[in-house]
Amino acid sequence: MEDYLLRVVSPDGMFRAAATVSTQLVRTVCEKQQTDYTATVALGRLLTGGALLGCLLKGEQRLALVMEGNGPLGKVSVEADARGRVRGTVRNPVAGLPPVAGRFDVAGAIGRAGFLHVWKDLGLKKPYQSMLQLQSSEVAEDLAWYLTSSEQVPSSLGLGVELDVDGRVAVAGGFLVQTLPNADSDKVDLLSERIKALPPTTTLFKQGMNPAEILGEIFSSADFSIEQQIPLQFYCPCNQQQIEKMLLGLGAEELRSLTEENDPVEVVCEYCRHHYRFNRKQMSELIEMAK
Repeated sequence: MEDYLLRVVSPDGMFRAAATVSTQLVRTVCEKQQTDYTATVALGRLLTGGALLGCLLKGEQRLALVMEGNGPLGKVSVEADARGRVRGTVRNPVAGLPPVAGRFDVAGAIGRAGFLHVWKDLGLKKPYQSMLQLQSSEVAEDLAWYLTSSEQVPSSLGLGVELDVDGRVAVAGGFLVQTLPNADSDKVDLLSERIKALPPTTTLFKQGMNPAEILGEIFSSADFSIEQQIPLQFYCPCNQQQIEKMLLGLGAEELRSLTEENDPVEVVCEYCRHHYRFNRKQMSELIEMAK
C-alpha cells in the first residue's frame, strides 16, 4: 500500500478526522537515521503524527515538532507541510532499552521529564511557537494534549509502528479525530468510547484495512465527506546554498579554523544524511565572504 493521508469530515459535521498509512515514509527515514528498534518506533510515531498535524495546514504552511526529554534519545524532531512532505531526525538513534511488558519503551526512550515544542510557519511575520511539558512521553498522548490544551480543539490520536522479525518497519500509520464547536456531547462520548475500543492501528492495517476503512470504523459509517487525499513522501529541502549560508554564519575565524583542521570540510545534513564537502579553495572563498 502506498503512503497517503485521507482528511474527512464526519457525516453529521461534528468531527473532522484524518487517517494515514506511513510505512514507506517511516522506513525511509529510520533507515537514514540508523535507528535501533525502540528509536524506530518513537521516531516513526512522531513522523506519522507530524503528517497528521501537517494536513491541518494550508498552502505553503509548515510545522515542526520536537520532543526533547531526559531519556537516551535526547531529542526527536519532525518537520511536515500541508503537501504531505515530511522529514525527521533523532539526536541519539540507539536507545538501547529493553522492551517493557512486551512493548517497546518509547516513553522511557524519550524520557519522562522534558518538553514538546511546536513551531508553525503560517506565512506571518513571526512563526507560531508553543512549548508544553511532556505529559506521558507517549507520542500520541502528548500531541493530543497539545491540540486540546494549546489549540483548544479536543483531539484524539492513534499512532502505530510495527517491526518485522528483522527489525525493519512492517507497517506504520495512524489517525486523528477532532471535535468541532457544534458537536453534541452525547455523540462526543459515543465516539470516544468507539475510539477506545479500537484495536491497535497497526493491527487494523495488517488486517488489510486502508485509511478510509479505519475512519469508517471510527465513525461507524463510511458516509463521510472526503476533503482531501494527500500522498506522503520523505522530503528534505537542504542544498549547497543553505549549507554555505550556515557556514558563513560561523564567521571568518571559525571558518579558518575549520579549514586548517579539515581537508575537505564536511557537513552532513542531520535529516537526509547527505554529505556536503568543501575543498580549500571553496573554504577560502567563504572566508573572504565572511570578513
